[in-house]
Amino acid sequence: MAGDPYKELGVSKGASADEVKKAYRKLAKELHPDKNQGDKITEDKFKRVTAAFDILGDAEKRAKYDAGQIDDDGNDQYRGFGGGGRAGGSPFGQGGGAGGPGGRASFDGVDLDDLFGMFGGGGRQRGARDFTARGQDVKATLDISLEDAIAGATRRIQFSDGRTLDVTIPKGASEGQTIRLRGQGSPGRGAENGDALIELKIETHPIYKRDGADLTMDLPVSVPDAVLGAKVRVPTPEGVVQMTIPAGSNSGKILRLKARGAFAAGKRGDLLARLVVTLPDEPDEALTRFAEEWRAKRPYMPGR
Repeated sequence: MAGDPYKELGVSKGASADEVKKAYRKLAKELHPDKNQGDKITEDKFKRVTAAFDILGDAEKRAKYDAGQIDDDGNDQYRGFGGGGRAGGSPFGQGGGAGGPGGRASFDGVDLDDLFGMFGGGGRQRGARDFTARGQDVKATLDISLEDAIAGATRRIQFSDGRTLDVTIPKGASEGQTIRLRGQGSPGRGAENGDALIELKIETHPIYKRDGADLTMDLPVSVPDAVLGAKVRVPTPEGVVQMTIPAGSNSGKILRLKARGAFAAGKRGDLLARLVVTLPDEPDEALTRFAEEWRAKRPYMPGR
């Protein structure tokens, strides 16, 4: 295994955090096991790159590595890349090159075969310490339609390392809900992978506005239907339904369709239809004559 995380990622010691992250993403995309199945050399390289980023991608770990220090709880796994042992000692900390069993270098009683084994090097199981580590969780956001949130669907998402996953959106999903995909996060070091956490974002809809679990919409109605009452067709996220318009309905009147809204906290809201009394686009002689007679015989001022 190469001894320097900077060399593993191909960056200089003065590289910025963004440069380190960019270098890792590029290498992870090229070397990921999903793209190189059965290639042991590439798999080992991917593990070394991931281990290097585990150090350089964390400001605190990077500072301790550069200073040749161990971490706060006394583990020396960050020394495994060399660079900065104690003064007068070997690059691995205390002791010389023949301090371990059989002449192998060791530190704090840990054989290097065990240390390298956590990166897939096949070290013998001695039980001195457990250097396995679960992979980190990764987070992503998935934009979905209102209809998908209500009815459920399957949508594909792509991660920064090039992987794609099909995400099952449950029926009745709500804004901000997080879906956990077990084992689809960052690879672990000799242990299980992390998880992928997918946060759902519901896209803006051209017809409906969300208010918690309720949906609101404008519903155009004709003058005769508003005056006389009628049954009209109303679009909902799950299809068209019929709704009764009471006689004498004015613009602004709100009619409620129960349990036809969105979801929030597992509960379904209602669909609120705001009536908008609408005149024909083209002049209508009969309507004009009716309005003239009404104004002449029954003048009134709305709102008074």
